[in-house]
Amino acid sequence: MEIKRLHVGKRLSEIAIHNGTVYLAGQIAEDTTQDIEGQTREVLGHVDRLLNEAGSDKTCILMTQIYIADMANFAGMNAVYDEWVASGHTPPRATVEAKLANPACLVEIVVTAALR
Repeated sequence: MEIKRLHVGKRLSEIAIHNGTVYLAGQIAEDTTQDIEGQTREVLGHVDRLLNEAGSDKTCILMTQIYIADMANFAGMNAVYDEWVASGHTPPRATVEAKLANPACLVEIVVTAALR
């Protein structure tokens, strides 16, 4: 079975595709001056872009894992996520509070999806 990797770096690939499944690396905001809503919106934009590049989209998401630096921001993150997620295609999801590698990052999202 072939494994296709996109945006391959020294430490990680942004995308791995294998056997009809798309695996995205954890996505974080580049503009960490934003609040939780802004960072979540930016991160979900990265997810959309990468899924599209891989031949998928948010209606094909199989699992979402969300790491949030402070659960006090849970409602704000959910407000943006709820606007973004495809109605009728809400994937299984886990959300945990975690100390992220960059303290300025408020949220990191990992997605696994099927190809279209």
